[in-house]
Parts: sequence; structure tokens; C-alpha cells
Amino acid sequence: MEIEVIDGAFSVCKIADARLVDMRRPFTFLSVTDQESSLVCPAALVPEDALAREDGWALLRIAGPLDFSLIGILARISAVLADAGISMFAISTFDTDYLMVKRDMLQAAEAALQAHGYVLHGQTGKG
Repeated sequence: MEIEVIDGAFSVCKIADARLVDMRRPFTFLSVTDQESSLVCPAALVPEDALAREDGWALLRIAGPLDFSLIGILARISAVLADAGISMFAISTFDTDYLMVKRDMLQAAEAALQAHGYVLHGQTGKG
């Protein structure tokens, strides 16, 4: 399976008003529940009035589109990263899944995934 490392620094944040998020921006993921509104976006685009933010994330995209009948894709990737002591944050879209790891763990995540047969492309942590 192929995974693309997306160029850039990303943040996860909690926001007060989801209506203010510009959803036309690439790599903008918004989640609204009965308890919170969360936003994942390029770090430079975090709203100034964010209630909380966690910076320093790298974004990886699983090559897709993935059929909804596929089972265990994120579970297998999560297990590889967990065995390597690497935390991840997952996001699913209609066509594929994304995962985020802290930028300082990107190179270790790449090595762990490659050791398990995953092929990584893009702006990797090796430079």
C-alpha cells in the first residue's frame, strides 16, 4: 500500500465557531459534535481565536480511493505505529484515510511503515 507525505506543518485545534472556517482551503478538516468543534488545518491557517491548539503535526494520505468494503487499513497502520511507540491521529474522508504523526516522529514513522511493506512518497522526514 502506498502512502503520500503531504508537504507542510499541520495543527489540530478546538474552535468556538465552525461557521468561520474557510472550507475551500486544501487539507482543512472540520468536525462538529454536540460537545466540541475541532479543526485540522495547515498551521499557518489556525484561527486567531482558537480555544486550544496542538502544533507540529505531519500529514500522510493513504493512496486511494479506498473501497468502503476494505477492512482494517487504519488498524494495521495504527498497530505498526503503536509497536514503534508512535502516536497517530486519524482522519477519514469519502475516498481515503489520512493520518497524522508529530513531525519529530515522521522519520521513525516512515521507517516503521516501510519495514512493514508500505511505500512512502512525497515530502518525507529524511531531509
